[in-house]
Amino acid sequence: MPSEHEEVQVRPGTEGDLTALTDLYNHYVRETAITFDTAPFTPEERLPWLLSHPVDGPYRLMVATGAGSRRILGYATSSPFRPKPAYATSVETTVYVAPGAGRRGIGTLLYKTLFEALAGEDLHRAYAGVAQPNDASARLHERFGFRHVGTYREVGRKFGRWWDVAWYEKPL
Repeated sequence: MPSEHEEVQVRPGTEGDLTALTDLYNHYVRETAITFDTAPFTPEERLPWLLSHPVDGPYRLMVATGAGSRRILGYATSSPFRPKPAYATSVETTVYVAPGAGRRGIGTLLYKTLFEALAGEDLHRAYAGVAQPNDASARLHERFGFRHVGTYREVGRKFGRWWDVAWYEKPL
């Protein structure tokens, strides 16, 4: 578990992070309804996802590490909102914090860095879907200027139950 006083650095993700990023994501796949993926991934299966987030452009991957270490404490992404061309100026954003690294401001630092990187891009809106309940994620998104625009009721089924997803929108 990272120290509460450990310095955190944020940088673009690289292929060298693939295994650690896959492990972090798989925790959420196996243990939570935060993501609606239901089967863990291998790093090879996640490689196309990683490569779809280059160092520049509207689709980014920002990684938080402990200073002087390669331990991944979390990551944030911006990805295509929908595949049709008219949606090109909209992105979907997400943030994942490693187990044991929560409540240290890592999600805030990741989003701050991500939105700073996106500031020069030809983007109009960011969207975020938050599986319910998740008060911490709702607070994080609201701190960054997202506003709740609606909730899809019982839109996903995982762990034998139905889950709602609240949608948030932010002007860019």
